[in-house]
Formats: sequence, structure tokens, C-alpha cells
Amino acid sequence: MQLLVVGAGEMGRWFARHSGAEAVAFADRNPDVAEAAAAERDDATTVPLDTDERFEVVCIAVPMTAVPEAIADHAGKATEAVVDVSGEMRDSVAALADHATERERASFHPLFSASNAPGNVPVVIDREGPVIDGICDALTAAGNDVFETTPTEHDRAMETVQAKAHTAVLAYALAADDVDPRFHTTLSAPLEELVDQMVDGTPEVYAEIQERFAGREAVAEAARELAEADRETFIDRYEDASK
Repeated sequence: MQLLVVGAGEMGRWFARHSGAEAVAFADRNPDVAEAAAAERDDATTVPLDTDERFEVVCIAVPMTAVPEAIADHAGKATEAVVDVSGEMRDSVAALADHATERERASFHPLFSASNAPGNVPVVIDREGPVIDGICDALTAAGNDVFETTPTEHDRAMETVQAKAHTAVLAYALAADDVDPRFHTTLSAPLEELVDQMVDGTPEVYAEIQERFAGREAVAEAARELAEADRETFIDRYEDASK
């Protein structure tokens, strides 16, 4: 399989490593980033974003807000399949349907950073075929749990597992005081680890998630309710959470 990866960052490189591609070309708005990605592989090259070359598969690995335009610009370079690894499904799948009509197409969302791979990978397969099947098999062989979903189910889940979770963890980080680690409990110690993991990432990525998915307002509302709760209300909310 000949693969073009548009967006030579962390997840584009991850997909290139584990998709089963036999030859890879990287294209990025920053040519130095593409060169660095290609240098990691013996079978990789770079091409300009406006290349006229054709590839069996094109993978779009750019920020969520840039995906529809990137699919429109680069889907025509694929002969067999177009996929993305952007992290949202609604707009990505719609753009794939619009611009990769006669090709196999799928939207993958690795639910981890590349440094924490392997992990869970939900996928919306909008037009199935042997190439997409082969990519799914290769990702599974790399230790990932690849499972099918729908754009609605995926995006609704991201409101909880990303937007709400990130808000809660970052809010704790901003509210917490520095304490002697010996004081940490079985609840606070894992929270500190989550904070460390989150702030080791890229703030622009987290900001984009918050802009795309609803959820942070619900966390803020729940925190306000708990902060203002009397004893009985707090116990009621605690019991609600336990359910």
C-alpha cells in the first residue's frame, strides 16, 4: 500500500507506522516537519502539499477544524481510499462523503497520544472495502482495539470522555495547592498523575476539543452545585453519582 499522510505530526506518524503501508510520503505545511517524519522510516519520502502524485491511500492527520478543507484539497490524490485520524466524526465523515465519493473511506480516532499507544480506536467506515479492512487489521495487529461506531455515538461520547474529563482534570489542577506528596490519598494521587499527563500535551489540541465538543458547562454547573450544597444536598448528589 502506498500511503500519503497529510499532516506529519504525532498522529500522522503513528498512522504511517501501524497502517500496514509499504511506502509512505509525508506532506505538511512545514516542510521541515515532513522531512523529520520521513527521516524516521527507510521507506518514506516527502512531497509538497500541492503535489500531483497519486497514492493508493490518503490519510488526513491535521487539526479537527482543518479536516474538511484538507479532505477537499487532497482526497483526489487517492486512488483507493481516504481516511482521517482527526478526532471528530461529524464533519470528517461528511467531508469524506462529499469529496471521496468513489473511494473507500473511514474516519479513525486513536483515543491516546502516540507515546501511549496502543489503545482504543473507534472508526466510522463510511464506504467499506478491502483497503479499509486491511488498515483495520493492521491497526489491530499492532495491539489496538479497533471498533466500529457512528458519528453521533462517537461525538456524544467525546463530550464526556474528552470535554468533560479534560475540564474536570484541569479545574482540579488550577484549584489544588502544592502539598507534600506523603499526604496524597488513593483518590488525589491518581488525580495528580492525570494532571501531569494532561499538561504534558499540547494546549492548542485541548482547546480545539473544548471548542468542538460540548460538556464543560455541565462540569462547571455540577461543581457550582457541590460548592453551594448543604449537607443533605451533598449526600443526595453523592448518591446520584454512585448510581
